[in-house]
Amino acid sequence: MKAEEVHTKSDDELKEQLLGLRKEAFNLRFQTASGQLENTARVRQVRRDIARIKTVLGQRTSAAQMAS
Repeated sequence: MKAEEVHTKSDDELKEQLLGLRKEAFNLRFQTASGQLENTARVRQVRRDIARIKTVLGQRTSAAQMAS
């Protein structure tokens, strides 16, 4: 996921996607622990996507607080 994609989505879409990514990260941790994980790069991608979404959501909330 690119940063442009994150910026174009609404807050509700981002929160929904964040929930899905957290579930995926949870499943990837279990796969890693049991030795079943094949695509190890996916763990890094998911972590970075979560960080991107949380950053954008944080920026939007702080901008809303500054405006009011």
